[in-house]
Amino acid sequence: MENIFKGTGPAVITPFKNDDLTVDFEALERLLEFQIASGIDFIVALGTTAETSTLSHDERHQVYQAIKKINNKRLPLMVGFGGNNTAEVINHIHSADFRGIDAILSVVPYYSKPSQEGVYRHFMELAKVSPVPIMLYNVPSRCGVNMTAETTLRLAKDSSKFIGVKEASGNLEQIKKIIENAPSNFEVLSGDDAMINSVTMAGGKGVISVLANALPAKTVELTNLSLKGDDAAKDLQLQYLEIIDLLFVEGNPAGVKAILHQKGIVENVLRLPLCPVSDQTYLKIEQALKKI
Repeated sequence: MENIFKGTGPAVITPFKNDDLTVDFEALERLLEFQIASGIDFIVALGTTAETSTLSHDERHQVYQAIKKINNKRLPLMVGFGGNNTAEVINHIHSADFRGIDAILSVVPYYSKPSQEGVYRHFMELAKVSPVPIMLYNVPSRCGVNMTAETTLRLAKDSSKFIGVKEASGNLEQIKKIIENAPSNFEVLSGDDAMINSVTMAGGKGVISVLANALPAKTVELTNLSLKGDDAAKDLQLQYLEIIDLLFVEGNPAGVKAILHQKGIVENVLRLPLCPVSDQTYLKIEQALKKI
């Protein structure tokens, strides 16, 4: 299967209303239209940044259905279907409406810390039932286990259903090993905004980005220059490191929601156990934005 997910794709947040913490679908439409108008290449719904773990099963369906309607097939759409219970993930896939969805994003099973063989078998079971291609997601800092290059390549070679991996291990040598040995239809996307330049310069094809929620045009510029091998990308990457660090200092998506609140796009609301950034960090973010 061909990987159509290249360039810049925001891992879209889920806006909430301040009064009752319900999903703010009007703000979601404002956000997506802002991102699309800024030149993003694809959309990623219901990832980690979407606070998906705090959404009910019905809310998840409502969110991706709303995003499909807003997008109206303008850009490729990827939707998160992941978890640490293989049977439950399969049930979620079976219950979904895949019209207008071009791929799923599925994270390495978390908390239970499976072996590499367990990771492999989990994803191969998903490959049997998913009606669309699968983008793997490796994020050891959240999952408690790293999907090794060997396991990623084994999956890529054993099923054409896998079209790529969102790599957020922070291990450039591991990422390079995947890029150098993967089948031609399997691509690597950076899962770390601080590594957009280094991953794309190594042969990666883009980024699934937190930063692109609030600064989509700047993220697109950085990614495109990196893909062209333009030296200006290195300077841009360095210029954005401060704001990228601030996005995560008090948890994701608290930082990026603070920026979007400053831009007047969403309310500064998260669902527990996450909460808005402190006043001090909010001010630091405001000051860092002025620099760029």
